[in-house]
Amino acid sequence: MPRVKKPEWLRIGRVDREKIREVQQILRKLNLHTVCEESMCPNIGKCFEKKTATFLVMGDICTRACKFCDIKHGRPAPLDPHEIDQVVEATKILDLKHVVITSVTRDDVPDGGADHFAGITKKLRKYDENLIIELLIPDLRGKEEDIKTIVEAKPDIINHNVEVVPRLFRKVTPQANYDKSLEVLKLVKEMNPKIYTKSGLMVGLGETKEEVIEVMQDLNEIRCDILTIGQYLKPPSSDLEIEEFIHPELFKEYEEIAYNIGFQFVASAPLVRSSFNAEEADFLLES
Repeated sequence: MPRVKKPEWLRIGRVDREKIREVQQILRKLNLHTVCEESMCPNIGKCFEKKTATFLVMGDICTRACKFCDIKHGRPAPLDPHEIDQVVEATKILDLKHVVITSVTRDDVPDGGADHFAGITKKLRKYDENLIIELLIPDLRGKEEDIKTIVEAKPDIINHNVEVVPRLFRKVTPQANYDKSLEVLKLVKEMNPKIYTKSGLMVGLGETKEEVIEVMQDLNEIRCDILTIGQYLKPPSSDLEIEEFIHPELFKEYEEIAYNIGFQFVASAPLVRSSFNAEEADFLLES
């Protein structure tokens, strides 16, 4: 298949490299990983320039091998109990008001890392009770007791990405399951309706417009509050090719459809990622 040329709208402007190095030094000093770096996010410059980052906890090696992701996979090291304090310290140094924490998938850990997520949430809340805490969690194999552990820590937002339309799951993320992902978000909302739920979708992998709308409807049925839609970009290590570069006008149309369906906040644009400019939805927590 011939490689599709990247369009003009996916080009990223200049960034302040000095500010980027400053954030990187803080992260290295505290031995922390970010999904920004590990997944080669196209927005890394913009985020680091603003002194924001999405912390990647539980190591930088994932037990799954999703085709869309550039994070290393294999056998991870044991969980680091000091990581909780390091995340809090980085939050202080960067003076974050909205902190986003995600993780690799840890199928090797009995609870999938649920207690680790809960521990970080509780420690951050103790540091600053007004801090907005957003967790981007894996599917935890759909185990209700582990989802409950995270919910009971009371983060403000729990995000779990469905990633792609159901037809493409086997091709793109074969170790995951669309219905299980929906169930995770459904359980969070049932356990604590006050927690905002969020999910994200990649496009440009051969999905149809009708399939994207069906995913929106599925998420709306389980009362998902926030939706992000962005263009899939092929990582260097992946053989999963881009099928199409979606035009910004269609992203805008998806945004309008999602709002009409009932989402409270929607970010839909080529370079949108789950945690990029996550603070734009903070107004929901103020109402």
